[in-house]
Order: sequence, then C-alpha cells, then structure tokens
Amino acid sequence: MWDNVEAKIRRAMNSVRQAFRVRLSRVNSAGPVQTFQANGLAGEQIQDAELFQHYGFTSSPPPGTMGIVIPLGGRTSHSVVVATESASYRIKALASGEVAIYTSEGAAITLKKGRIITVDCDEYQVNCKKYIVNANEEADFNTPLLKASEEITDKTSTLSSVREIYNNHNHPDSSGDTIGTPNQSM
Repeated sequence: MWDNVEAKIRRAMNSVRQAFRVRLSRVNSAGPVQTFQANGLAGEQIQDAELFQHYGFTSSPPPGTMGIVIPLGGRTSHSVVVATESASYRIKALASGEVAIYTSEGAAITLKKGRIITVDCDEYQVNCKKYIVNANEEADFNTPLLKASEEITDKTSTLSSVREIYNNHNHPDSSGDTIGTPNQSM
C-alpha cells in the first residue's frame, strides 16, 4: 500500500516543474515589472515572463545573460526569473565582502575593503540641489582642467573678487607715481 502512495506522490511531483536555468534573449523594462523572453537549457521557450529584482535596484540584462527561473505553481507558463548572471561582464576577483555594480560597457562602482569606493566611467554626473563633500584630511583633483560655471569661494573671498583686485591694482614707479594697471589681466 505504501509503495502505491509513494508512486502516486512521485508521479505528482514529476508533473511539477522545478526551478531551471535559462539564457535571456530579450528584456522589456518599459512596464511596471520587467518581462523577458528566454530559452531554457532543455530548449523550451519562455515568453513574456516576469523578471523580479531587489527593491531599489534595477537592471536590464543583455541578451545571453543566464537566469534562474522559478515556475510558480510548478507551471512553466507562470515563470519568474529570480536571479541573473552575466559572466562576460561581471567584475571578477572581488575580495571577500566587496560589492560592485557594473554595466556591459565597463562602467562600475566598487565598494572595496578599507572603506574605499571606486567609480570607473567615462563621464560622472551628479544632479542635486546641494552637494557637500566633507574630507577631514584633503581633497585631490588630478585633472588637466577644472571648470566652474559659477563663483568659486574660500573662507575670505571669491575668485572673481581676487581677479578684480588684480586687474585694477596699480604699480608705483621709482618716483612714487602710479604707472597703471597690469598689462595682462587675469
């Protein structure tokens, strides 16, 4: 009798689809929940299934990305991707405890040991109402050109007021008379 029960349970469990691997072929990130198309490693096609991601993080995995699919209720037609991996682009050789966010073009933010954060990119943009940097020791800018679209201020003055003082100051000649402002303005 128990053999009969076990056989029925085994048959029922065999009809329930277990988690499986896929290779994503397309991701649609326009909707409230991303959807994907993929090919299972056994050749099955998954169409317009959901791609779940952690709150606060979103990505659009490139074609060829591997994924783990959970068929909800054991049915392939109700599948969701719960994890993705793209070995071609993933940052390798991170030390234990380090974290990285990266793109297929090589842009990356890496949180490293020693409380170091590195950012690798071609252009870095920050859009905010107020930007504050607190550096207890120093701030270094290693660049051939530093631009500011508005005023630069330190504890006592602004760069434009220093420029105005320089451009309008006079030099005395040997007799004490003024010979005029600098011939090159700042």
